Amino acid sequence: MVTIFALTAALLYGSADFLGGVATRRARALSVLPGSAAVGLLVVLVTAVAFGGPVGWPGLAWGLAAGAVGGTGLIVFYAGLAEGPMAIVAPTSALTATVLPVAVSVTDGERASYSVYAGVLICLIAIVLVSSAGTPAVRERTSARLVDRLAGRGFHVKAIGYGVAAGATFGLFFIFLRNGGESGALWPVAASRLAGFVIIVAAAAATRTKPVIAAGGTRLLLATFGSGLLDATANVCYVLATRAGLFGLAVVLTSLYPGITVVLARFALAERLRPVQLAGLLLAAVGVILVTV
Repeated sequence: MVTIFALTAALLYGSADFLGGVATRRARALSVLPGSAAVGLLVVLVTAVAFGGPVGWPGLAWGLAAGAVGGTGLIVFYAGLAEGPMAIVAPTSALTATVLPVAVSVTDGERASYSVYAGVLICLIAIVLVSSAGTPAVRERTSARLVDRLAGRGFHVKAIGYGVAAGATFGLFFIFLRNGGESGALWPVAASRLAGFVIIVAAAAATRTKPVIAAGGTRLLLATFGSGLLDATANVCYVLATRAGLFGLAVVLTSLYPGITVVLARFALAERLRPVQLAGLLLAAVGVILVTV
């Protein structure tokens, strides 16, 4: 079950990122995120009520901490994309976000078969490869010549810094949400969404950014709200995955979500798959097979 829940979470996270990317092509990130976060919060609240269970305060505390670091990490990640080449920021973030929870799982004493370890290692490589290309919106803003010129001024070091910082917060998000999810109810997930929503709204207010709901078209609103819906559902599936089996395995399989985004962009937007991305997708398939046999 851990594989099913984790891969479902990856599918939903990747789809949410795709819709979020579509929305941020038409509006600023801080215009999109509040609406997306609001829908996500509503979805998780309804789900938590439906699942029921006790409201444990330790679980809520972990959930609030997860939302705080996750919301902060999202802002850092978008800031990194705005200032640095995504081909550096994204894979650095993805690798850091995955390795940190895996290290925690090993420290906690989790053990698996050699085939699972091999599959996890292959999936880690796949995550980096699939994330190693920028979206068209980023590539259009940053020409290769500009990137080369800025690289001579230490720009890539700055981009790596953004990636590591964002990845560390995402990794902590996975860890904190797992800890909160051990309570058996989904209230920690709701607390996480609430904390993330507050941080995002505060950032938008501080920068005086109007939400898309104030001036967005129908397609922009659908992409924004759809992203929030899918992302919130992915949170629930991820927590269920951490309860169903090894935490490290759940994190690695969930973190394959960039591959879903890439595939959707290929078929929905006719974006080209770079050879490195195709290699990453193939490795991801091999890794998933190894951890499930």
